[in-house]
Amino acid sequence: MRAPRFDRRIQIQRATPADDGFASVEVWADHGAPIWAARADLSDGERWSAGEVAASVTTRFTLHRTAFARGLTPKDRLLCEGRTFEISGIKESGGAGGRFLELTCSARTDR
Repeated sequence: MRAPRFDRRIQIQRATPADDGFASVEVWADHGAPIWAARADLSDGERWSAGEVAASVTTRFTLHRTAFARGLTPKDRLLCEGRTFEISGIKESGGAGGRFLELTCSARTDR
């Protein structure tokens, strides 16, 4: 198996509850330091609904399996090159040792 090319910097974000004076809202903040990742776009598409066009891309990010990366959940999100990606799945890869984690993510491309 060929090792992924870790050539992208990503920033993980985590939501925390905050009171804005009217209601409790989620505020996204950086979680940890930026980390290196490999990126592979899987698919893109457009969806028509109620007269609106929504374009999106599905991407797989591969990370080194560290203690920090193992703590990530689909409730987190990540930023890469100015685009926000929602995490939809996390799985181990890299052989029997599970040296890497693969995050399947999606982002809107029409914004």
